[in-house]
Amino acid sequence: MSGIYIHIPFCKQACHYCDFHFSTSLKKKDEMVLALAKEIALRKDEFKDEVVETIYFGGGTPSILQTSDLRLLIDTVFQNYKVADNPEITVEANPDDLTETRITELANNQINRLSIGIQSFFEDDLKLMNRAHNVAEAKKCLEIATKYFDNITIDLIYGMPNMSNEKWLQNIETALSYNIPHISSYALTVEPKTALHKFIKQGVIPQLDDELAQEHFNLLVDKLEENGFIHYELSNFGKENYFSKNNSSYWLGKKYIGIGPSAHSYDGEKRGWNVSNNSLYLKSLAENKVPIETETLTKTDRYNEYIMTGLRTIWGVSLDRIETEFGPKYLDYLNQQSAKYIEDHLLFVDDNILRTTKSGKFLGDGIASDLFLLNLE
Repeated sequence: MSGIYIHIPFCKQACHYCDFHFSTSLKKKDEMVLALAKEIALRKDEFKDEVVETIYFGGGTPSILQTSDLRLLIDTVFQNYKVADNPEITVEANPDDLTETRITELANNQINRLSIGIQSFFEDDLKLMNRAHNVAEAKKCLEIATKYFDNITIDLIYGMPNMSNEKWLQNIETALSYNIPHISSYALTVEPKTALHKFIKQGVIPQLDDELAQEHFNLLVDKLEENGFIHYELSNFGKENYFSKNNSSYWLGKKYIGIGPSAHSYDGEKRGWNVSNNSLYLKSLAENKVPIETETLTKTDRYNEYIMTGLRTIWGVSLDRIETEFGPKYLDYLNQQSAKYIEDHLLFVDDNILRTTKSGKFLGDGIASDLFLLNLE
């Protein structure tokens, strides 16, 4: 099983923390939709033997497109690929786009999962992030969306400057009040060249506090687990049968094709990335060329990726798989590197699977990078 990710490179306005590829000019939107459809068709041979289980519209802001645009792209996938009987089709959406009319349109067009960028239920947080919606729109869209969609995930951001633990808990409680089956939650991070980076350097916004972010993370884990959520990946919590199939496929190393400017692809051996420039992307597709660069992953690259993705998830890192797929040298190296983390109760081994403990979860990425190797070839 495999997936198709479609990057919609448009937003109404730039969030202060975001470093994803997008444009706030919609002048070439129609041309872009046709180019995306063309890329979907041009790349069908890459998935000759694959069944597409997930179609994911990410961005940018996919809900900025008309429903007819999304429909065209879904139809193009169905016309060119073998698609599973009931594929998970997700659209990322902003609350300000989700009127009742729009939500019913989406529900009537094979879209069966909404990913809604709430981020916070507090006005001051939304202003600090420069989000396009307000709190009233966030709450209203959830009231309506839960009437038409069973499978909804929302995003929440923790570690906001000056956010008390009480305020963060209120955010979680508000989310839980809508009976949503999936929540993705991320620490606010400062990416270079973003407005947030500039404001912190200028002293307009205080420095972010890592200890506060860790406290928020621990509160989140406890609160969601109390409410029947499974913490199946570092930033993702789902009720049983509501894990994101799209995201899980990345962490489990399944193949996916990334369509659109800046989108990434993976076929098990090679990783590819499309040009991060809308004009160059459109120009290439006009000439029936896909503007993609690829690299073949070495055994060491694949090992490092497996460590990184495995430690982020409940599935962990299989020591048997390390030995059979990569060899005894890799297993010996992993055992040596992980010993101190096992001693410090940040990692544990159970049934020959290496996983993070509860206290190791927040530090998972840092621990993984210490288990990476440069080369054992």
